[in-house]
Order: sequence, then C-alpha cells, then structure tokens
Amino acid sequence: MKANNEKFRLGNTGRFTVVMVSLCGLLVLALVMNVNIGSVRIAVGDVFRMIWDGLRYSVGNIFTGGGYADELEALIKSSTESQILFSIRIPRMLLCSILGGALSVSGYLLQVFFRNPIAGPFVLGISSGAKMLVGITLIFLAGYINGVSSLTLIIAAFIGSLIITSVVLLFSHKVKNMSMLLVVGIMVGYICGAVTDFCITFADEYDVVNLTNWSMGTFSGASWDNVATAAAMCIPGVLASLFLSKPISAYALGEGYAQSMGIRIKPFRVLLILLSSLLSACVTALAGPISFVGIAVPHITRSILKSAKPAFVIPAAFLCGAVFCVFCDLIARTVFAPTELAIGTVTSVFGAPVVIYMMVKRRRAQEG
Repeated sequence: MKANNEKFRLGNTGRFTVVMVSLCGLLVLALVMNVNIGSVRIAVGDVFRMIWDGLRYSVGNIFTGGGYADELEALIKSSTESQILFSIRIPRMLLCSILGGALSVSGYLLQVFFRNPIAGPFVLGISSGAKMLVGITLIFLAGYINGVSSLTLIIAAFIGSLIITSVVLLFSHKVKNMSMLLVVGIMVGYICGAVTDFCITFADEYDVVNLTNWSMGTFSGASWDNVATAAAMCIPGVLASLFLSKPISAYALGEGYAQSMGIRIKPFRVLLILLSSLLSACVTALAGPISFVGIAVPHITRSILKSAKPAFVIPAAFLCGAVFCVFCDLIARTVFAPTELAIGTVTSVFGAPVVIYMMVKRRRAQEG
C-alpha cells in the first residue's frame, strides 16, 4: 500500500511538472505572438534583439545608479517599432498575464470557500460590486482631484468586492442550495449595474465614454505604472494563497477535519475572502470586469492536472489564466483590426461553454 501511494504521488508530481512546463511554453509563445502581431508587424528577431538590449540597459541602470539611462531612453526612441514595443505591447502583455493569473486564483479561492466549482467573482456579483465602486469613484471623485491613481481604484474596487461578498455570505447562511445562491449573486450584480447606470446619468460625456470603455474590459492603455501596481498587489496575494495550500487541503475535506488539524476556521475563511477580493479588485480596477475567467480556468486546470491538490492547482491556475487571457487579448486585438473587441467578449465566448459543461456535469452527478 505504501509503495502504491508513493507511486501515485510521483505520478501526480510528474504530471504537474509536465503541465507547468507546457503552460510556460504556451505563455512564451503567446507573449511572442502578442508582441509580433498587430497593425505594425515587428520581426521576431528584432523583438528579441530590442528586448535583450532593453534588459541589458535596465540591469546596468540598476547597478550603476542610472548610468545607462540615456542609452535606454535612446533605445526606446530609436524607431517607431521600439516605441510600440516598449510603450504599448510589452506593458500590455505583462499586465494581461499578471491580471489573468490573479483572476484565476481569485476564482479558485472562491470555489474553495463555497465548496462549489461554479462559484466565481463574476457570477457571484463580486466583480459588479467592484465595478460599481470604481464607477462612482471615477465619476464623482475625479472631479475633485487631478486624476485618480491606480491604487485609489484598487481600494475602491476592494471595498466594493467586500461589500458584495458580505451580502453573498449573508445569503449563503440562509440559502443552502448553491443554484439559489448563484441566482442571488446574479441579482446582486444587476442591482450594482443599476446603481452604476444611475450614477452615469449625472456624469459628464467624457467620463461616460471612459467608463463605458473600461466597463467592457480592456487591456488597452496599459502602462508600466499599471504593471508595477499589478505586480505589487497580485503577486504577493498569489504567493500568500500558495502558502495556504495545506490549510486549504484540510478545509476542502470539511470544517470538522480542518479544526482537528488545528486550523482556526473563522480567521481562515476571512483570509480566503480577503485574498480573493484583493485579487479580483486589482483586475477590475486596472482592466475592468472580465467574465468567466475566474470560473472556467480553475476547472480547466484541475482537469488537465487530474488533481485538486492546492499546491499544484494554484500555480498552474495562475499560469493557465495568464495563457488564457493573453491569447484572448490577441484575438480581441487582431480578429477585427483595427477595431478592437472588449476582452470580456472574447473570454465569454471561450469561458461560457466550459461553465455550461460544468453545470450539466454537476447536474448529472447529482441525479446519478
């Protein structure tokens, strides 16, 4: 029996390694395609040469205290291609990767919390709550200060996420049927959407256009400041989730078992909600509400891993979410170029069928 368990563990580890290597390869491919393909095509060789020079000057800048700043600025301004690469495409693809991975991990944490694979920030109305607070901030606060920072939007989205999460949690104690809880989440999302639309009525035309474009979900306009903010907020959140792998494994087996393992349930549940809300809030604040990624990608990850072990699922879900969003962003940019689709439109096309399949499969399992 011990030998069989050891063989099973090694088999899972080997599969995890293969999946991670494959996802890394797909992510590199997706990033190269995103950098190369667009209204201005840049040769792959030129892309790698400019990136190598940029890294060389950037590292030299760090170790020499700014000694290579002029060279780096000259490289960026040396041609139209280099300006497009360093000012538009690289920041966009990095932001897309970080936020796509963060949204996937956020969805996974919610699925663990509610013990249901259909739970997610978009379906439960959490993204709508974040959107509502961000919309109110953009419409009413922007008029009193010169510009709204990314951190301000993240804080507003975080508060909105927590408000809606609290409402959903309140109903979760009264409604034991997950289907009814999903209906509650959808209705709460509609209420948040109505509040947002009401606020738009009193907004200036310029704010309405910006808010409409943002609310559809987009990575256009990404900057290095956005990338730095996303990395500073999301990567620690994902690492914290990874450090909670063992408590999550115990919690998945039941609260009684988790308590017997020495886990304090209430603080642990609060931590799960805070991490999930923080990750989804970063995504909503910096890219707008993006649908179905938080539900579909964790399910896809568990399916390809053939394991529900959190230590495997969390890093794989992050990579899988990054790959999924980068490819969706590529489709959004190029299919109808120069017109750009909303990223939420593309993720819905590919994510919704996965959710439908999950619901049908779950219904058949319940009936069987």
